[in-house]
Amino acid sequence: MLPNHAGKQSAAGHPVVWWVTIPVCLAVMLLANLAFHRWPTWSVLVGVTTTVALAVLARWAKLGVADLGLARAAWKSGLRWGGVCVAVAAVAYAGALLIPAARAAATGAVGSWSQALIVALLVIPLGTIIPEEFAFRGMLWGLAHREWGRWAATIASSTVFGFWHVAPALGGGSANQAFDSLVGGGTLGLLLRVAGTVVFTGVAGVLFCELRVRSGSLLAPMLAHWAVNGMGVIFVQLA
Repeated sequence: MLPNHAGKQSAAGHPVVWWVTIPVCLAVMLLANLAFHRWPTWSVLVGVTTTVALAVLARWAKLGVADLGLARAAWKSGLRWGGVCVAVAAVAYAGALLIPAARAAATGAVGSWSQALIVALLVIPLGTIIPEEFAFRGMLWGLAHREWGRWAATIASSTVFGFWHVAPALGGGSANQAFDSLVGGGTLGLLLRVAGTVVFTGVAGVLFCELRVRSGSLLAPMLAHWAVNGMGVIFVQLA
């Protein structure tokens, strides 16, 4: 067995060196982030490729299904917790539809209803939800938890999740335009937008980690994540 500072012994009896696995995991995620924003129309292909690459790395690192939040015994719990999140989001979006100002602020509809449903039910799950949740609350959280414990894993994965969203914060889009209308443009406005995005998504990452821990399943944060992104597309279409 390797010394504790270098790695831990896996259940299969093979040493797993965290200072090799975690940097490789982060490198794959960085390449995926760049690819997502360089070729946005290929997000599904990039997402599936990233998930497969991380799954191979997880196997090499001897992470089990429980480490990744994929144990079958926890599926029901994950669906319950995730279902509650979907229900809460649905009520919130329904309430927003009753507010004229919220409806007016909902811009960026993708086109027809068939297009919106494809985006909400296929593109977002395969191109965003599954790869991000497997990367942050599955692979990265599982690796960090095995070495440093629950809270260190939550802080580490959520911090990286926050910085993962720097690229979207630098781009355009209705959300960024709405933020600029509040704080103003220019360099200061851009810095505030990026900082606000990192903090907001980092906090969201902590909540997603808690869902993963309390349910024991990656299904819970996946459903919660979809409730925000996927149902957001449906809300915009309705508005």
